[in-house]
Amino acid sequence: MPSVSTGASITVGASASVVSSSTDSRLTPGGPGYRRMSFALFLAGVATFALLYSTQALLPLISSDFGVTASAASWTVSAATGALALFVLPLSALSERFGRRTLMTWSLGIAVTVGLLVPFAPSVGALIALRAVQGAALAGLPASATAYLAEEVRPKALITAIGLFVAGNSVGGMSGRVITGWVAQEWGWRVAVGVVGVVAVGCAVAFRLLLPAPKHFRAGSPRPGMLVRTVRGHLANPLLCRLYAIGALFMTVFGAVYTVIGYRLTDAPFSLPQGIVGSIFLVYLVGTVSASTAGKLVGRLGRRGSLYLAGGTTTAGLLLSLADFLPVVLLGLVLITAGFFAGHAVASSSVSHTAKEGRAQASALYQSAYYVGSSAGSTLGAVAYHSGGWAGTVALGLLAVFGVVTITVVGSHAARVQRRLVPAGVRH
Repeated sequence: MPSVSTGASITVGASASVVSSSTDSRLTPGGPGYRRMSFALFLAGVATFALLYSTQALLPLISSDFGVTASAASWTVSAATGALALFVLPLSALSERFGRRTLMTWSLGIAVTVGLLVPFAPSVGALIALRAVQGAALAGLPASATAYLAEEVRPKALITAIGLFVAGNSVGGMSGRVITGWVAQEWGWRVAVGVVGVVAVGCAVAFRLLLPAPKHFRAGSPRPGMLVRTVRGHLANPLLCRLYAIGALFMTVFGAVYTVIGYRLTDAPFSLPQGIVGSIFLVYLVGTVSASTAGKLVGRLGRRGSLYLAGGTTTAGLLLSLADFLPVVLLGLVLITAGFFAGHAVASSSVSHTAKEGRAQASALYQSAYYVGSSAGSTLGAVAYHSGGWAGTVALGLLAVFGVVTITVVGSHAARVQRRLVPAGVRH
């Protein structure tokens, strides 16, 4: 059992080692290499989300071009996120053997290469296949990045560092959608995804040049038996399982909302042009702020309190988005985005803090659950929209948020039980 409570609350800044700060060579804010590391992983986050969701804002155009339904077009998103969820665990095992930086470099390199081929897809089937390959390649990024941070950054700075990586995700998601929206309005969706691919190439090159070489990585065994034992150990940890479920449910909301919102805004009563719809994704900047300040939020409210706040904020946004008045809908998207990124940053950093061994696998399991949630949200959100309109998509989101709150309540109860059972003198 890790030296943390089995609830969702973990003392911020608790160190997993007894190394004094004066001899700890890990990176810390203000220290040498920290800024380069932060910017490099920020750019990796930008490239990951820009590529992964490059077709999401373009789904109405893809539907029209290939003559397919919203549900069919949504597979250009679901295939990428689903493949990422499937491959993140085996690729995390390779990172234990070959190193975090090496695997992240290869993953980004393959993903950006495929990204340059996506604009030439001759059919929706070929497009979905290319997107699946791209998602599989990107699977080497998320778990390896969080494992790299857990090894190279001091514990007190871990939440902030992961928050910056997540903030890069939000910037990538925003810029990819805004760029594709305006470019597609003038030159079509193929040119739009091509531009995203070129931007991602630049991010990948800068990432490799900036990221400091790891100093605390120790190669592990890639043997399947050891991987199975490590995964089994993580899945036997109730706290980790709750965090995995929370990440999946938050992403279900987010995937559903942002897969369908383009259809809603291009339909009556809004009937917005594609460029304006793409600009709606500027609300991702709110996610950049909420993710990067997650450490301060946890310091004030604790992890469980932060998750409750994130869930409440997301719920309020979903309810506001039901309005037929555009400014109110935009406010709803702002709240959904802020709640999601805050909840994701808190949950993902909690996983890295909790796992004392096999951090890459622990992070990989979280990322797998997270992107399963994204795939489910994209597909189910489109189905719900087709069946019940935007209200159907909102109902799906509210159900997922209810799951987050329920799991957090269960974690709170488990923490109280543990405090009663464990003598105060032996608690960590």
